[in-house]
Amino acid sequence: MIAITGTVSRRGSTLGAVRAAKWLLSATLFQLPFLFAQKPAPDPFLDWMDQIAQQQLQQRENGIAEIRTVADAERRKKVVRQTLLDILGGLPEYNGPLNARITGQIQADGYVIEKVIFESLPGFFVTANLYRPNQPGRYPGVLLQSGHTQEGKPEPQRLAANLALKGFVSLAFDPLGQGEREQSYDSQVDHALAGWSVNEHIQAGAQAILVGESVARYFIWDAKRALDYLISRPDVDSTRVGAAGCSGGGALTTFIGALDPRLKAVVPACYPNSYRLLFRGSYYDSEMGFPNFLVRGLDVADFVELSTPTPWLLQATEHDYFTPEGAKLVYDEVKRWYGLYDAEGKVHYFVGSGPHGTPLESREAIYEWMIRWLKDGHGDSHEQPVKLYPNYELLVTPNGRVEDERGSRKVYQLILDTFHAKKKQGTVSELEAELRRLKIPSDGSAPAVKVSDESSGPEGRRERVTFESEPGVEISGTLYIPPAGGRKPAVLLVEDKTSSYWIQSTTSLAERMRKAGRVVLVLEVRDSAPYEDHRPYVNTWTANARANVIGLNLPAMRAHDILRGVDLLAARDDVDPKSIRAAARSVKGIWLLLAAATDKRIVKVWLDRTPHSVRDALEHSMNTDLFDAVIPGFALHWDLEDVTKAIGNRPVLWTDPTNWMGHPVPAGRAFRYRYVIGDTTDLHDEQDNAYMNEFIE
Repeated sequence: MIAITGTVSRRGSTLGAVRAAKWLLSATLFQLPFLFAQKPAPDPFLDWMDQIAQQQLQQRENGIAEIRTVADAERRKKVVRQTLLDILGGLPEYNGPLNARITGQIQADGYVIEKVIFESLPGFFVTANLYRPNQPGRYPGVLLQSGHTQEGKPEPQRLAANLALKGFVSLAFDPLGQGEREQSYDSQVDHALAGWSVNEHIQAGAQAILVGESVARYFIWDAKRALDYLISRPDVDSTRVGAAGCSGGGALTTFIGALDPRLKAVVPACYPNSYRLLFRGSYYDSEMGFPNFLVRGLDVADFVELSTPTPWLLQATEHDYFTPEGAKLVYDEVKRWYGLYDAEGKVHYFVGSGPHGTPLESREAIYEWMIRWLKDGHGDSHEQPVKLYPNYELLVTPNGRVEDERGSRKVYQLILDTFHAKKKQGTVSELEAELRRLKIPSDGSAPAVKVSDESSGPEGRRERVTFESEPGVEISGTLYIPPAGGRKPAVLLVEDKTSSYWIQSTTSLAERMRKAGRVVLVLEVRDSAPYEDHRPYVNTWTANARANVIGLNLPAMRAHDILRGVDLLAARDDVDPKSIRAAARSVKGIWLLLAAATDKRIVKVWLDRTPHSVRDALEHSMNTDLFDAVIPGFALHWDLEDVTKAIGNRPVLWTDPTNWMGHPVPAGRAFRYRYVIGDTTDLHDEQDNAYMNEFIE
């Protein structure tokens, strides 16, 4: 999902180029597990989710096999289109002016590059480069979607320039979060604070899900409006327009190709893949996949089938992590579908050499496809050498940032608009029903526990345990058991690996609580950590995204895991089942809140450094670990204050509530705060001991 180009920074400086290279290198390192063949680490939770995905895909394939006529196909197309729009949250209902401007141009050899800016929504600026022949006339048009290069629109310039030389007008635009449209740019570091474009996509993706939509709707809308601009030009024949793109651009080409009938030739590269292989493969970022996609009976082939019999060329490369095998599965299905329309010749499959990207033979296949379908086959598909321009020469805005345009808005503000428009406060009883729908409650049965390791000492015993949270999902934990006999109060600590001089580890807390006579379970909830790529700020977004696509919710499943831990403690002979407390830190505290709101056996809760509001996450362009707290549409009806109300009269000790960047914020008198510590370390220990003692008493 990343391509490294030979451009310099947007300001053209050597220092900027070094910075850009460092960020691109770090982004590449995130992808290394997928770029080199490695034996994947065992991941039982992913195996479990994949079984569900494969069952859903099989159900879909059974239905597809029943489609034998054009009438059958047309009926399914209506259902698929409505389903896609539904899970996207619809497309914006806006028909206002583009307010397009040309801010400059470059006279190249045989073609012209125009620098274009337009508004896809009011104040939502899109920057683009338009490549046209240098002779007057009316030409076919091609919309080019960029992959995940940070620079955006310069990436497909070789393709765009060659299309212009072959008699096309092509438009390459900056996707959201890329090029001149970075969402978290900071002038002090001269870069996006989120790190790079994909991180910004993931951040916005989590916010969109909170309000019941997919961030892909904004990417698709930008493409639609870019197409609006392209066909509005007098030098473009609006009846002969195509689209092409690779990687993230291949995904967007797939989506706009399915949803916009104005396109007459479509070439997505390094994306079309069946979820048969894609589900557990290299995972894409937020705009490349839709929540509930599989559980609603869809696969990637549905995008192609939706536009049948529009000509599609599906491209892959030999060593891509969007594998040729997965692309072939899509092709094999849609070829039969096209056969229903007697249009087998309008869908082809092409595999280029090398890794992820568009090598020369793939680019020439694109030229050939566009010439065949948009120019009646008249033209030369061989690529010509063209001058490649550095990023700074292709900038549309004066400073390389659309946010400096008057009235400019960011995507989080659009998502916030959706929140305000659709917000309908729910009641506590409705919240409790939602928690049941999410399958958070346990049945209270004692889990079958396996002890894999045990040690004893003067302070008591420690046991390493595993048990099933639900059939097929095994979770682990460590029990800390005091030496004294009889029934004792118990504490469940949700494991947190964060620890420092100032933050106690959960192991340290467990040992101190055991010393105070409590049975303690440090619980490790389900996770898919071997497949996480450790990007800054987004944490376990991959596992969350996979759960979403099959109609499950990972925060809810983790809350269920906590209650299975309560089941374990309540069934023990040495635990007083009426005196079980639970504590968690950071975003994990939200899982605990959900669990406690569902189950009254948790008599007291301690949340430490936990964000105090999910709605607060909609107010900013950046958040930390938000995907770990996202329940689709939740923010439209409730906030964490409502979850606390559902807990009722049971005490909730909430220390140092934070915002979504992990910083404590003043959130009200119900919360407790540590003092500024300085070098008085005894005061720090004294405060933490006081909070712990208040919690366990």
